[in-house]
Amino acid sequence: MGALRTPRQKWIEEGLRALSKGGVDAVRVEVLAKALGVTKGGFYGYFADREQLLTEMLDTWERESVDNVLSRIEQEGGDALDKVRLAGQLTFSSDRVLPIDLAIRDWARRDQDVAERLSRVDNRRMQLLREAISSFCADPDEVEARCLLAFCLAIGRHFLAAEHPDHTRDQVVARAADLILSSRPAAGGPDARRA
Repeated sequence: MGALRTPRQKWIEEGLRALSKGGVDAVRVEVLAKALGVTKGGFYGYFADREQLLTEMLDTWERESVDNVLSRIEQEGGDALDKVRLAGQLTFSSDRVLPIDLAIRDWARRDQDVAERLSRVDNRRMQLLREAISSFCADPDEVEARCLLAFCLAIGRHFLAAEHPDHTRDQVVARAADLILSSRPAAGGPDARRA
């Protein structure tokens, strides 16, 4: 009777964990084998090389961060804004997807293939935003601007070190999201002055 092999998905999961903690350079077969408590020989029963593992890690991230999110928001139902809010929570508030997403963004700065995949994922996310914001805003220029602001808020807030006097970061982010995703003009905004 042969020894039990470490399942393929465990290698991918450990690779994603290493990526989220230390970037793509931390994804090394020897390190993953040690973390899994196995020898690296089992790795080559599933993967031809590290590049194949990296590709399958990207496949898993794309599936979880877009396909699974879109499937879940369709199951949950609600209006377009409910769907975009849930998508944001599942993607950018997730202890699993968010760290991987941020690590892939860093990796994409140095790898054209990863940058192309990130672009595809972000374009799918932006399309969901466009559909949601278009449900209450008819101006295509404003729709695109709001989409950009929403996406920058979702990604950029993780890099911002500024403090918010008398408010928590979560309070400010929630208010910013309300402004971006609201069909009503901000108090004191240009539409309010016209009224």
